[in-house]
Amino acid sequence: MSIDISQFHDVFFEESFEGLDAMESGLLNLAEGAADVEAINTIFRAAHSIKGGAGTFGFMAVSEFTHVMETLLDEMRNGQREVTSDSTNLLLEAVDVLREMLSAVQQKTDTDEERIAEVNQRLEAMLAGEKAEVADSADESTINAAAVEASPEQKIAGWEIKFHPHKHLFQTGNDPVRMLRELASLGDLTSRVSDDGLPDFADLEPEDSYLSWQLTLKGNVPKEEVVEIFEWVDDDCDLSIEVILQEPTKVEIAVAQLDENIAEPVAEVQQESKSEQVAAPVKAVAKKAATSAPAATSIRVGTDKVDSLINLVGELVITQSMLSQIGDNFVPGMLPQLIDGLAQLERNSREMQEAIMRIRMLPISFAFNRFPRLVHDLSDKSGKKVELKLTGEQTELDKTVMEKIGDPLVHLVRNSLDHGLETPEVRLAAGKDETGTIQLNAYHQGGNIIIEIVDDGAGLNEEKIFSKAVEKGLVEADAELSPEKIHELIFLPGFSTADVVTDISGRGVGMDVVRSNITGLGGSVEIKSKRGEGSTFTIRLPLTLAIMDGQTIRVANENYIIPLISIIETLEVKESDMKYVSAKGELYPLRDEYVPVIRLYDIFNLTPTTTDLEEGLLVIVEGEGQKIGLFIDDLLGQQQVVIKSLETNYRKVIGLSGATILGDGTVALILDVPGLMALYRDPSLAKVITNNEHAA
Repeated sequence: MSIDISQFHDVFFEESFEGLDAMESGLLNLAEGAADVEAINTIFRAAHSIKGGAGTFGFMAVSEFTHVMETLLDEMRNGQREVTSDSTNLLLEAVDVLREMLSAVQQKTDTDEERIAEVNQRLEAMLAGEKAEVADSADESTINAAAVEASPEQKIAGWEIKFHPHKHLFQTGNDPVRMLRELASLGDLTSRVSDDGLPDFADLEPEDSYLSWQLTLKGNVPKEEVVEIFEWVDDDCDLSIEVILQEPTKVEIAVAQLDENIAEPVAEVQQESKSEQVAAPVKAVAKKAATSAPAATSIRVGTDKVDSLINLVGELVITQSMLSQIGDNFVPGMLPQLIDGLAQLERNSREMQEAIMRIRMLPISFAFNRFPRLVHDLSDKSGKKVELKLTGEQTELDKTVMEKIGDPLVHLVRNSLDHGLETPEVRLAAGKDETGTIQLNAYHQGGNIIIEIVDDGAGLNEEKIFSKAVEKGLVEADAELSPEKIHELIFLPGFSTADVVTDISGRGVGMDVVRSNITGLGGSVEIKSKRGEGSTFTIRLPLTLAIMDGQTIRVANENYIIPLISIIETLEVKESDMKYVSAKGELYPLRDEYVPVIRLYDIFNLTPTTTDLEEGLLVIVEGEGQKIGLFIDDLLGQQQVVIKSLETNYRKVIGLSGATILGDGTVALILDVPGLMALYRDPSLAKVITNNEHAA
């Protein structure tokens, strides 16, 4: 019976992308000078696993590309090659290429063959051009198979192999007999077995390996073929491979010398061509950045969360059984038991809801892990010295929010590095350390997650921001704005203070996208900045997009939900306080500012029960840094609501973000505050919602 191994592809890709993340993290540590044997071993093992898995599933291009990386890493971990910044940078680029190859295989798309060949050629050039330095004292637990080039006077006659498996070799699924059989197929093999490690019969463990072998393989066999037989057990044995050289005849020496004389001019031409290719300019950081792995279709859940859910299911079954017995034999005297049972059912349901939501929660380190590489590449490109600090990495966030917050965070970090941090010379002149700092911090606050991007750079230049805004016609030249309002201008579409457009930033695209993406998640972004000291961008997000805390309101005869995170306060107003401005409509003076008023019954084409502002309430909400007042009839109460997509089940409607089912079975629409603001600015965007559409 054949086994369809394609069913394991998803697991292979998931583990491979995790392995690439581990390789990238380890290489970045090497680049910072934190080289140690264990770190190199970790990188090597990740490459080795990807190579083996790719070969098993038939992805030979991936396997062959990884083999070159693995060879370079093997020389590093054996002490045969020095770890340099050039080698780590090249390996980082190779990790990018490998990620792109795996993504292409997973999504069944074409790969960039030209880039793959170029990076592969540079890896091979580094292997061939830089002679491996053999360590003074070789570690017997590693493969002693350094590249041995036969001179024209010598040929490979065979190999002397010392093979001592570790005791646990059988438990890894490997068998020395199969390896010896493979060796014998390469040439003339003789072996001597040593049973020095064999214990007394009473102490013999049938699943342990005790024997070792001294092997002699005769024949002109390439070293790679010998090493390949043992590559699956190189961490599970002591292995030594030494070449046996054969003296050639005088005729062979003469022929070899003649070949060398002919080949020398050709080699010079080839070397010039190769040097030109290796010296080609490196692509821009923005273009060579790692290709994001496809969104994961599965998540790993700790057994503690699964156990908790199983326990809650047990409690729910007990409660259901109790209520069933009460229902079968109900008498009026059992009413207190029924009330207690229903209260217990409510408690169990809420605990189960929270437990299920925790399953979707992942540490934000999944989003933070991309930034060490990003900062490393951008700091090299910009010539700035940057230290990245990550805190609160274990703070948990819903998987859906995690996937959508990545791009806004990238924009903010790039902006801090490009616009915020100064060059080393400028920082030293200002009395600062030449190395700037960018800090990413995450923590929970109430029902939200707070993400802070902090830099100790020059801070925002209010004068420059204001003059640029006036130049682009975004504000009037005589406008009086507070520093906080000026800071908000950077989120306007097309705004940029960059004097020179670069591939890092400066095209006026990014910060407006940041705000729209974050508000689309039901969150907000704030800025605090001080000249010469730095800036802090604070992102506030709901922990999950599936459930939210909402305020139920009544407008005419319909119920709506306003997200609690958007509400600032609720007021009773007096008609005499209202101001009316031509082309602006109604404005309410809220302390030191005027807030536009939106009558929701007009927006949703409802027949109002009252049009008198004094008979209703004004709910002040905030979105995209602006406030508006929503005129409603009444407040009905706060509750957690399960969000259902309106666009998926009906169609997209500006001003509405979704719908939910209330406790009485009726449907309530959830208001989208940024959408309502867009409707206020451009009423032509309004989509008429009739009572029939409500029912839909």
